[in-house]
Amino acid sequence: MPSDLTDDELRQLESLASTKRAYRRGDYLYRSGSKFGSLYAIRTGFFKTQVLHEDGREQVTGFQMAGEIIGLDAISTDVHTCDAVALEDSEVCELPFNQLEALSRQLPALQRHLHKIMSREIVRDQGIMLLLGSMRAEERLAAFLLNLSQRFAARGYSASSFRLRMTRQEIGSYLGLKLETVSRTLSYFQETRLIDVHNKSIELLDMSRLLGLVGQQRATPI
Repeated sequence: MPSDLTDDELRQLESLASTKRAYRRGDYLYRSGSKFGSLYAIRTGFFKTQVLHEDGREQVTGFQMAGEIIGLDAISTDVHTCDAVALEDSEVCELPFNQLEALSRQLPALQRHLHKIMSREIVRDQGIMLLLGSMRAEERLAAFLLNLSQRFAARGYSASSFRLRMTRQEIGSYLGLKLETVSRTLSYFQETRLIDVHNKSIELLDMSRLLGLVGQQRATPI
């Protein structure tokens, strides 16, 4: 939430987000083609967004964690353009968009905050284009791990030690890499003491060398 809201303004926003819904691992928050009505603030858990190719292949387009907003893809068309799937048991707060839009017109701080969220999504999309267009496998995976590190740290969690909620195949789909390439690159990172991996638990052992792989300025967008 915006930090410069008054107590009364916070209460108005909290009342708007009073509807909470629980999702089990594998449940759909929304499907591609479904009508848009709300944004969703992830309270706990982890989601992925994906699109389905004509041949049935799934393409992962993003990963969203607790503290982030999901559903922005449908604002322009009133229809969701992707699926959102829970990667673990999760809970979201539903934010009816019409009410949120009306409240943001009354609260300039909230409106600025929404604009920042949307701008961040645009920057992230640009980062993905850069990632897929010009980076080697090692650079892509390093940028991905650093991005997760920054997002966890921003929410008060450890920046160097966390669990990967997604599978290696889902990481590969997102980064435009084959499963074998993801596994081989993670093994290489482990052998060279960049990271330590145990199943889905990962520890970043040498942040400066990971940053050196991609350039510090590239670690944020994705």
